[in-house]
Amino acid sequence: MSTAAVTEVLMPKLSDSMEEGTILSWLVTAGTEVAPGQDLLEVETDKANMTVEAEGAGALEILVGEGETVAVGTPIARLGGEPSSASAPAEPAPVPGPATEYAVEAPAPTGDAPASSDTRRSTPLARRLAAAHGVTIDSIASGSGIGGRVVKADVMAAAGIEPSPVEKSPGAAAPAPAQGDAGAGAAATVETAKGGSSTIELSRLQVVIARRMAEAKATVPHFQVETEVRMDAAIALRAELKKVAGEGPVPSFNDIIIRAAALALRDHPKANGSYVDGAFELHDRVNVGMAVAAEDALVVPTIFDADEKSIGEIGRDARRVAARVREGTITPPELAGGTFTVSNLGMFGMTAIYPVINVPQAAILGVGRSRPVLERGPDGEIDDASLMTLTLSCDHRILYGAEAAEFLGAIRDLLETPLRVAL
Repeated sequence: MSTAAVTEVLMPKLSDSMEEGTILSWLVTAGTEVAPGQDLLEVETDKANMTVEAEGAGALEILVGEGETVAVGTPIARLGGEPSSASAPAEPAPVPGPATEYAVEAPAPTGDAPASSDTRRSTPLARRLAAAHGVTIDSIASGSGIGGRVVKADVMAAAGIEPSPVEKSPGAAAPAPAQGDAGAGAAATVETAKGGSSTIELSRLQVVIARRMAEAKATVPHFQVETEVRMDAAIALRAELKKVAGEGPVPSFNDIIIRAAALALRDHPKANGSYVDGAFELHDRVNVGMAVAAEDALVVPTIFDADEKSIGEIGRDARRVAARVREGTITPPELAGGTFTVSNLGMFGMTAIYPVINVPQAAILGVGRSRPVLERGPDGEIDDASLMTLTLSCDHRILYGAEAAEFLGAIRDLLETPLRVAL
């Protein structure tokens, strides 16, 4: 056994905004010899879930257990001790659940306790529920989370627990309380009218998203401008691109919109800027964020230098980062550096979206669906047309009404003459 000095493993700072991280899982058991570069643990940050590699070698001593959240720089493990002396952290004491109006006796656990060697990817909440209901993570054939991760719903299904009913209509009449005990009757009435409920713990990412959305709405003076875009020419362009692509992937309308926005940002530098501490910061690079739905969260990977890329290059980048978001393998550098964001709900059939600004960016573009309409032509004739609604949410401290209208109008003009976007 090597007698090298013990090395502390600290909670790493995996993004500029990261202040703390949650240990999702240790990928090596305590006491095991670890080699440099070996995957050591999975950490949930304010940006994404990340796998952390060992920088040293030696037997692993775990100081912070799975599911615990600690500040950046906190020692979470040691490497280099004797294998026999390395140990896992003590099991944390059970955390009492929220108080309820009625005391309910928990049933005694039956059967064997879940094995401690559950190594499949699962969320901390899923593991706690599994332990409480005598379910082993390894017994669940397939997880429904990103990359096959086992989540709460999978454990509930395995345990045969029905989801709680949704809250009943507030207008429904409540039954009258039973006579004889007014207090108990009133409590029963409330319980009957409300129905059952369950508390869902937020992931670290959801906590950060909730805080930032609230801060953005509270601290940034939002205003919106909106326009309609005639998409017939863009639809025809994509049809031509599809012919050229053959069996290969075809750029999406979102790729075309990102390209048009990036070109418009070149000529409207304040839309590509930020308001910071009483000054305007105008960014040299045009890096367009693309909102992607992940498991119970919204993640915004970045298309770097989008104004210098073709539609095909943007499409390849967009498919790659979207897949990494859904697989849970996106990295903080791929989520950083955005100067503008596009959020598209058109694929869900939404006519329009009024998104919240991704602080500290100056604006965010909301994209609705392309829908068929009838329009009266210049000579009075009725034409078929495809219209799409674009909404620009702006920070009024850096963008004013006329500037926002000119910028959104530039995006509209590019989409209505899409050969300029394709060049």
